[in-house]
Amino acid sequence: MSLKHSYTLIAPFYDAAIARATHAARARSLSALPKEAGKVLLAGVGTGLDLPHLPPQHHYVGLDLNQAMLRRALPRAGHVDFVPVQGDAQRLPFADASFDSAVLHLILAVVPQPAHCFAEIERVLKPGGQVLVFDKFLRRGQPAILRRLINPLVSRVATRLDVVFEDLLSEAPSLALEHDQPALAGGWFRMIRLRKL
Repeated sequence: MSLKHSYTLIAPFYDAAIARATHAARARSLSALPKEAGKVLLAGVGTGLDLPHLPPQHHYVGLDLNQAMLRRALPRAGHVDFVPVQGDAQRLPFADASFDSAVLHLILAVVPQPAHCFAEIERVLKPGGQVLVFDKFLRRGQPAILRRLINPLVSRVATRLDVVFEDLLSEAPSLALEHDQPALAGGWFRMIRLRKL
C-alpha cells in the first residue's frame, strides 16, 4: 500500500489518535516562529493540527501528499493566511530560497526517504531561515530492538521507527542545530530548531 493510499484511509481517524497527545508539544515548537512576518512552509501539514497554534502575521503554505488530509486541514485555517498545496515533501514544487521558515512536524518519520525531504527543506529555505522539527527519532547507536523489528511492517502503513536525526543533519550541511530537547515518550520525540547558514 502506498503512503498516499494509507493516509487516505487514516485521515478520518488521524485527529482522534494524534491530536491530544501532540497538542502541547506542537504549541511549544511553533512558539519559536519569528515575530516578523514571513513566508512559512508547513511540510506534511496533514489535517492541520498545527494551524490553531500559528501566529497570524505569516503567510503559510501547507503541503501534503494527500488531498483527503488537505481537505480536513482547511477548516482549521480560518485565522491565518493559508494556501494548501498537494505535493511530495521529498520533491518540493517550490523554487530555491522561497521560504523564511519551515515546519516539519511528524513528517520526517513518515516519508520513505527522510534525507531527501530534509535536503529539499534546506534547498527551499532562505539563508538565515529557520526549521522547526517535531518528530520521533532514534539516537545514533541506540539499540531500540523492538522498534527496529517492527519498523518494516509499520513503515508500510503509517510511520517509520528507525529514523536517526543526526544522519539527516549530516546530509544537510548548511543547516545548523540551534536547539534540541526531548518532547514526548521519554525523549523518543524531540523538538529541534535549526538555522540555515
